Amino acid sequence: MKRRTAREKALQALYTIEIGKSEPREAIESVLNGKESDEYFETLVTGTIENKAEIDGLIRKNLESWTLERLANIDRNLLRIAVYEMLYSEDVPVSVAMDESIEVAKKFGDDGSSRFVNAVLSKIKDSLDQ
Repeated sequence: MKRRTAREKALQALYTIEIGKSEPREAIESVLNGKESDEYFETLVTGTIENKAEIDGLIRKNLESWTLERLANIDRNLLRIAVYEMLYSEDVPVSVAMDESIEVAKKFGDDGSSRFVNAVLSKIKDSLDQ
């Protein structure tokens, strides 16, 4: 599975967990539709869930005029995946994590999602650089 596909599937799984109140394993199997799993995909899902408190805290600190709870579910989970990669994926450059999230936002989000995700992730990147 390509990493872009892993990110898209991770977004779908996290969405299913949050909206459908599914268990992580159940959500992972659901989005795979009987196809073979991928280590990176599973790492994105489980890592994001395991580090959710820290990730959400960092996102909250970098939101202006928004609360995390008010964000669209797609945008919120895309930000979580990107921040997970920025913090914990040593083999993924921060700029790649940002760019990939923006591209996935264009596919799954609404018209303003990619700009919004870009703005928030840019602020997070700046805060990490300090």
